Amino acid sequence: MNWSRFCTRTLATILICGSLAAAQETTVTARATVAIAGKKGKSRDASNAAIWLTPAEGTALPPQTALAGRSRPQLTQRNKSFDPHVLVVQVGSQVEFPNRDPFFHNVFSLFEGKRFDLGLYEAGSTRNLQFDKPGVSYIFCNIHAEMSAVVIAVNTPYYAVSNSKGELVIPNVAPGRYALHIWYDGIQP
Repeated sequence: MNWSRFCTRTLATILICGSLAAAQETTVTARATVAIAGKKGKSRDASNAAIWLTPAEGTALPPQTALAGRSRPQLTQRNKSFDPHVLVVQVGSQVEFPNRDPFFHNVFSLFEGKRFDLGLYEAGSTRNLQFDKPGVSYIFCNIHAEMSAVVIAVNTPYYAVSNSKGELVIPNVAPGRYALHIWYDGIQP
């Protein structure tokens, strides 16, 4: 198997390294490291780094049936926080917003990405919303100012969010050339 390595650096603050197999559908594995600018040897928590691959010219995406094979994504409200903090979905996905707290929440986004307001809804209920265009949506609760999350809608089935160790996995990537996109809270695109 012919392996090639990739590393990319954006603004010298986040480094994504991993391997790609050249000839067949493969799993992309990578590790994100976030360095603190000007602090030699210091790094930040690399969880919640999002990466996605968009096809370069001449590379076709699989049919849109990729949405059918995935479970419905959720951004759960629990303990006055959203879980997960960063959620990446394919454009066209319906996202569930279940309220698992014993009180009301109001989920909304007014900046960039999808603009919406789900209104007040009580404990034990769920609201759904379709993310129908690409972009980054910053999510808040107008009752609990400490609550925030991010939903990133992308035009590709190839995406991942890093875990607490900075590890990312994108399964079943078709052969081809891709542009690698990186998003990390607080870092310029």
